[in-house]
Amino acid sequence: MAIQKKSTTARKSKTAKTGTVKRRQGKLAPGAKARGLEAAQVAIALDSPEVTDLATLVREAGGAPIGAYHEPLGGRALMLASIPLSAVQPTPFQRDLSPTHAKRLAQKIDETSAFLDPLIVVRGDDGRLWTPNGRHRLAAGKVLGLRQITALISPDESLAYRILALNTEKAHNLRDRSLEVIRMARSLAKRQSQSRESQFAAEFEAPELLTLGIVYEKASRFAGGAYSAFLKKVDRFSERALPVSLRERQDYASRLLEIDAQVKRIIAALQAKGFKSPYLRNYVVARINPVRFHKVKKGDTKPPMPLAQALTRMTAASKGFKVESVSNADLAWVAVGAGATE
Repeated sequence: MAIQKKSTTARKSKTAKTGTVKRRQGKLAPGAKARGLEAAQVAIALDSPEVTDLATLVREAGGAPIGAYHEPLGGRALMLASIPLSAVQPTPFQRDLSPTHAKRLAQKIDETSAFLDPLIVVRGDDGRLWTPNGRHRLAAGKVLGLRQITALISPDESLAYRILALNTEKAHNLRDRSLEVIRMARSLAKRQSQSRESQFAAEFEAPELLTLGIVYEKASRFAGGAYSAFLKKVDRFSERALPVSLRERQDYASRLLEIDAQVKRIIAALQAKGFKSPYLRNYVVARINPVRFHKVKKGDTKPPMPLAQALTRMTAASKGFKVESVSNADLAWVAVGAGATE
């Protein structure tokens, strides 16, 4: 009996501890402070002045406002609505549509018989509705033949330029991200020609994406991944006006393509000597990278050398590359390094 009683007590103690853990799961993380709105501050009536223009726009487009609220973190007014597919278009600077992904997405939505993920939509200054995050869902809706589609609408047009980091619909690869960023930059350069490139650091995410975006526009099959580490060390946002900085980047992109032409020549020569490693490009680019031994500390805004200078040195190294100096052992080390980063 004593043993049984002890066991029961132990179980109660364990249950009590488990219950304590469960209750703690709803608490803020250590060091975090409570932010955002209270529940009573979130709901907005559809006839509120904050959203009446949006409601009118939705109805004129042939849609129906469903509800409105203050977004709990930043407090901006948003509207949930049903709108015709024809009333909304993807922003012109988005990545290219993948028909395969759109069809697969349509199939999965059809299998669940429910469209559960609203489009993010902004009202443009031209009065039209644009989706910066939802191109594939929009295309999937067309594949399904939907009359209406649900959308979360914001009157804040600038949100269209801040959406890249939030896009989880279809994972961006380097090419997707770079092309979307350069298209965004060209749009902003026309709209805000006096603004500095550095002012859009949050929108563009990383400076090298601007350079690579221009490269991908000229050569869609460019192996950007091989040059990404090099550019991360030397590419920085410019303090010049965006139209001016983009013209500079046009030159950087042209020089990078010239370097890649030399790299292709070197690879062909190595293959002719019997080297068949899939890491030939990575090896050659690493060999001609003038900052490969420079370590950039997190938060360091000053590059080891300016991008223009780094490209000049890289060009010289590519032209002076000695194929006869390459050994199988060198390539084996590159393969080991690539495997460690995968």
